[in-house]
Amino acid sequence: MSNPEIVQFIRENSSLFWHIPDDKKEEISKEVLVETILNYGDMKAVVRLLNLLGINEVADIFYSSTAVSNRRKGNYHELTLNFFTHLFRKYAH
Repeated sequence: MSNPEIVQFIRENSSLFWHIPDDKKEEISKEVLVETILNYGDMKAVVRLLNLLGINEVADIFYSSTAVSNRRKGNYHELTLNFFTHLFRKYAH
């Protein structure tokens, strides 16, 4: 990621990306960022993500990720999937 605000955001939430080596965390895709924050982030992190990327971009990433296959859709917790599906239907686009 080249955006310094997003890089700082990843650093602040580094523990959520425990499965990614420290030297690779700043290179994650937006898809990994969105999936991880929506699944494991607290409300403060989710709001910051929405402010950084915009609700429409986060919704687009979320929907494109869940539409690819049931396996990718399964990357989201059931409650997370349900909550953000309703949230994005109401407030995105």
